[in-house]
Amino acid sequence: MKKIILLSIIFSSCSNDSSIDQPMGQANLELRIENIIPNSLGKEYSNNFNRYTNVVTPNGGKIHIVAQSNLTDEQIVRARSTLEHFLENYQGSKYGSDKSELANKMSENGAILTLLNGQDDGNNPVEVNGQALFENEIQVEGHPWYINQEYNNHRDATYEEILHLVHDYGIGIDGHNSFPGAMPEYQSEIREAQKTALSNNLWGIDAERWINELIDENSLTQEYLAALIDSYYGLWGAWTDSNTHGMWGIYVAKTRDEILTEDPIGAEIMNNKFFHPHLTYNARIDSSFNGNFSLRFDSSKPYTHHSQYLKDITLLGSNDISVSINQLDNNITGNQGINTVIFSGNSSEYILNISDNKASVIDKILDRDGINILQNIEKLEFKDQTIELN
Repeated sequence: MKKIILLSIIFSSCSNDSSIDQPMGQANLELRIENIIPNSLGKEYSNNFNRYTNVVTPNGGKIHIVAQSNLTDEQIVRARSTLEHFLENYQGSKYGSDKSELANKMSENGAILTLLNGQDDGNNPVEVNGQALFENEIQVEGHPWYINQEYNNHRDATYEEILHLVHDYGIGIDGHNSFPGAMPEYQSEIREAQKTALSNNLWGIDAERWINELIDENSLTQEYLAALIDSYYGLWGAWTDSNTHGMWGIYVAKTRDEILTEDPIGAEIMNNKFFHPHLTYNARIDSSFNGNFSLRFDSSKPYTHHSQYLKDITLLGSNDISVSINQLDNNITGNQGINTVIFSGNSSEYILNISDNKASVIDKILDRDGINILQNIEKLEFKDQTIELN
């Protein structure tokens, strides 16, 4: 829930293969991570960070991401994927159908994401101009931090901090201490929702001193929207300290459904405005994961409050993993182990198309299992039978 000055990154609106324009050297081509910090960022970055990636904006600019030594490559990818998700065009939405201007504005305003060792406890001595996101705040899907959802030690702050980056340097903040933004009309709507939430004690609950600090630095809308987003994407659903509130208890809504009923004006700035209702990036499931990974909400699995909004995943490593799908149209890529995709109905209720190491499985029943494109998957498990693909 911190607010820090930002720098710069790069937007690829529709491609997953945009490359870093610097020579790759020893870069991992699959992950698009380089171990050389661009000279253009200056010595304060090259002396304190050892890996680099970016998102390229439509005008050829960059939003830079720099990482310190303790961050895993998968954490870096997870952070970049979250940024790409926020910048992904949302066709048919009021403000998000074409996010090119927003992405360009982020580059022009000099937005940088800094991935720092450790946690936000004041012990990391590095001070640079950038939106900070700490090692202990990045949960990779399938990693124990993600599966166990331990909020006190490894709360997932990835969406919150990267949203601050997009909000401050792309959408734009009205008032002092701000850069020119690309979406002043949307910011106006966010401001009105924030004012209503604060005046009606829906947000900022029992946090008067903190609210006064936010007023001084003009950060009210950023922090309100972050609380809204984290509940919208299920990041507080597994928090056990409150059955009703999110964001450490300062926001009245804990889940997406609760936003609709308890903060209806907040729900209005989410509904078909800018943010996708599902997560658009391909989540790379950590190689340590073993067992069943569920994309369908399961109250016995805390992480599914969040994973229910995923639609595309890639399994890493060589463990045998099964995947329970949700109602979205999923793309699932298997790993080196034996992988099984689990469906809700009998095999006769689906249309199967199988070719080489790929398969498509289409549910004939609407709003249940959707259309699934599968690659490197060995088994399809239905209620009545299991089909082996190879």
